[in-house]
Amino acid sequence: METDLEEIEIDLLLEAVQRRYRHDFRPYARASLARRLAQAMPRLGVASLSELQGRILREPDLFARLLPLLTVQVSEMFRDPSYFRSVREQVLPVLQTYPSPKIWVAGCSTGEEAYSLAILLHEEGLLDRTILYATDINLESLERAQRGVFPIERIAGFSVNYRLAGGRGSLSDYYTAAYEGAIFDKRLRRRIVFSDHSLATDHVFAETHFVSCRNVLIYFDRTLQDRAIGLFTESLVRRGFLGLGSSESLRSSALSGSYEEIVRADRIYRKR
Repeated sequence: METDLEEIEIDLLLEAVQRRYRHDFRPYARASLARRLAQAMPRLGVASLSELQGRILREPDLFARLLPLLTVQVSEMFRDPSYFRSVREQVLPVLQTYPSPKIWVAGCSTGEEAYSLAILLHEEGLLDRTILYATDINLESLERAQRGVFPIERIAGFSVNYRLAGGRGSLSDYYTAAYEGAIFDKRLRRRIVFSDHSLATDHVFAETHFVSCRNVLIYFDRTLQDRAIGLFTESLVRRGFLGLGSSESLRSSALSGSYEEIVRADRIYRKR
């Protein structure tokens, strides 16, 4: 009975969020969402889901504090280095054949993956004619991503990943250290368009040649996963590339037949 009541409370809370703020978390994987809500309540100073629902309807500032707790904000530059090595070796040579390649980083969080891809593009001579669209539903994360500033203590880990990903120089070539932060070069930022976009409610906004959406689909239910993959498929040009996270796959997707596997270990696919 207690479990049923909690499910009802979560349903009502998510309905309130969708109707009040147009963020739709209803198709997200329920177990993961329930855990994040349970962790969020003491941090927000509320005792129950019903109290949280009532307050966020009337307190937009509280919802702004809740949103980053519901979305996945864990990322690092060149995360899973073999993925970036495969992008460098398998994807970028094909993108070289287009006059103006376009890349979509879906669920970009605070921008680490977008900057990583920008560095790869620079090292392969592609950056100046490529546009990267980096999207997320969290406006606070997008603002941080646009600043291009990361805590200096994270840079050592980023640098290790960069070398393992086949970096051609030193990561320090791309940032300036100041005030306990690393500020990444404007030549990277000027090719990235950061924008608010929801895979749950929004539509395709551009034709792209490569979509990278990693460690996002695992937080969706099957219906929302298929919707997101449908958006990627619609966005991609014929023979465009799709990159997913290490725990994600197209095998169970209704659109699996639309792709061929290019690098199985790194979840890189190509549209048929």
